[in-house]
Amino acid sequence: MTSALTITRLEVAFNSFRALKRVSLEVQPGESFGLVGESGSGKSTLLRAIVGLAPIASGRIALNGRWLGRRDRHFHRRVQMVFQDPYGSLHPRQTVDRLLREPLLIHGLTDREARIRRALDEVGLGSGFRFRYSHQLSGGQRQRVAIARALILEPSILLLDEPTSALDASVQAEVLNLLEQVRLDRGLTFLMVSHDLAVIAHMCGRLMVMQNGEAVEQLTAQDLVSGRVTQDYTRRLLAASGGFVRIRNPEHSRDQAEPIVKPRGENDETRFGRGGLERSPV
Repeated sequence: MTSALTITRLEVAFNSFRALKRVSLEVQPGESFGLVGESGSGKSTLLRAIVGLAPIASGRIALNGRWLGRRDRHFHRRVQMVFQDPYGSLHPRQTVDRLLREPLLIHGLTDREARIRRALDEVGLGSGFRFRYSHQLSGGQRQRVAIARALILEPSILLLDEPTSALDASVQAEVLNLLEQVRLDRGLTFLMVSHDLAVIAHMCGRLMVMQNGEAVEQLTAQDLVSGRVTQDYTRRLLAASGGFVRIRNPEHSRDQAEPIVKPRGENDETRFGRGGLERSPV
């Protein structure tokens, strides 16, 4: 089977700084593939390089077996991106109708009314939101508009850069369920960036761990859930993802105890479930 997306020894450089260092991966058609790592590890840079927003120093990118050159209109019909900050990616002086209509005008599509109505219905907003501005929407509604704009051209690949990091927990769940349903309905291919390992374990079948612009290891979601990892950096990510617990300082009495904050994972076992994080004391 020909891969939907192939990246071979990709390097991105900003003057003398190498943001990506010979990164390679393959994503199969219909697959949801995750990218995880600490801030500055190169996850978002990789997505931006795919769509032509970051300078590629060397390496190659292929869509469906064809190596990419210039990112033309045909490329953007097939590949769309949902950015981390929905308010920053939506024009504040344009209504939702204008935001959704613009890509249709650029690509010369004629069935605009039907596509706009279908896109809004698909993300659970409806036509009542068509003539609102971004500042009149909640964070979750803005992200739904951003997803609708990405879907309106009917792409085959969706690049998701932390699509729920700016949202509260309940809205995150709604948006993630929406994305998963859309992927299944349309047979989309996802390449998804997130700091949240539980989100990646829930949304993705495979993932790649990144650090300092390099690929550390690739593993399946089941390997992540079971803790079957090979690299120390990945183990540290798993431990850090458990958050923090408070313990009492043994040098003080019970009445004068001072809390000590330490990362979870030192004295307890962290597990990942499809519904989120599960923790159990050892």
